[in-house]
Amino acid sequence: MTNDRDKLRELLLDVFLLSPDEFRFDLTREEIDTWDSLGVVSLAVGIHETFGYHMSPQEATSLRGIADVMTLLSSKGFDVGQSG
Repeated sequence: MTNDRDKLRELLLDVFLLSPDEFRFDLTREEIDTWDSLGVVSLAVGIHETFGYHMSPQEATSLRGIADVMTLLSSKGFDVGQSG
């Protein structure tokens, strides 16, 4: 059974076209080349499809890194753990 943290990791690998060896939960938006406007939309859609949570446009554009994604999902009751 896949937990929320693993689901988030797989989603982020897919959305941002990251390889597993370059992935870290503390990556920032500046470190991810594909975290552009299309990446923000893809992330929002992926979170909705994976977790059933609909991010507002303000939430989606305010995210500055994977830790922010984790904080947002944690605040909505998903068990994604802590970044780092």
